[in-house]
Amino acid sequence: MGQDCAGLDSPTTISATLRTATALALLTVLAGCGAETKVTRVDAGVVTDLSGRWNDTDSRQTAETMVKEALGTPWLDNFSRKHGGKQPVVVVGTIVNKSHEHINVQTFVTDLQRELVNSQKVTFVAGRGEREEIRQEREEQAVHAREDTQKAPGKELGADYMMKGYISTILDEADGVKAVYYQVDLELVDLESNVKAWFGQKKIKKVVERKRTVF
Repeated sequence: MGQDCAGLDSPTTISATLRTATALALLTVLAGCGAETKVTRVDAGVVTDLSGRWNDTDSRQTAETMVKEALGTPWLDNFSRKHGGKQPVVVVGTIVNKSHEHINVQTFVTDLQRELVNSQKVTFVAGRGEREEIRQEREEQAVHAREDTQKAPGKELGADYMMKGYISTILDEADGVKAVYYQVDLELVDLESNVKAWFGQKKIKKVVERKRTVF
């Protein structure tokens, strides 16, 4: 019996117990820190590039830059002179995501549409998905709305040009450092002749470094 008690009080046993208690205390502290959440509201225009992935700032700035470039090239003046000062009618087609990550392409399409409309240099018409909803509304009006308020079919404006393109990426990574290269290609196509009136390209390069915490 005396030998068993001596074994329990030995320096080795006490040291092991202290190490276990210290490890448990450290885990408890870390768990408590991990559970803390802090939310800070910032202006929508503030750049918040947290992960290095494509974000709202990339979408907005790319749309602003590329639409400005597109409307500053000769095709717009050429069209206006040829058609007696008339503004070209433009529609945004498909923007394909060819990148390695999930990108909400619709947000980028909306940014393009906003820039085109606000430029007041082109007449912008609804895209394919929106047209279907509007046509259905006209059909329902023909049945349910007063005759003097019904909107007749066959009066839509046909687009002169379609803006379409894609987003692609090149990824390079080594030793915790990642370089992401985004390339956005847009083109404006004459819907009558299939001639590409404008071709634009926007490049974005980000370097993401992940620091490791050593305990």
